[in-house]
Amino acid sequence: MGKGYAEGPAAEERYEALERGDRAGPPPARERPAVYGSTADRPEKHFIGWLDDTDPDELFASGAAWGISVVRRAEHPSSG
Repeated sequence: MGKGYAEGPAAEERYEALERGDRAGPPPARERPAVYGSTADRPEKHFIGWLDDTDPDELFASGAAWGISVVRRAEHPSSG
């Protein structure tokens, strides 16, 4: 009889790794609050900046951006 998907030496090795606390794959991406909104040069909603670098209230009050929202977004290494 053939072995099932989660049977055999590879599965046993993976279960042992999980018991040791080993992770499979890269660590999860860090999430940060991101500011999204529309601007005169880009009227579609887009990423404006990270909340700790960008003041959404100031952007709205100055008229520089509108339709502003803050959402959690994965930070990729190249996005700083």
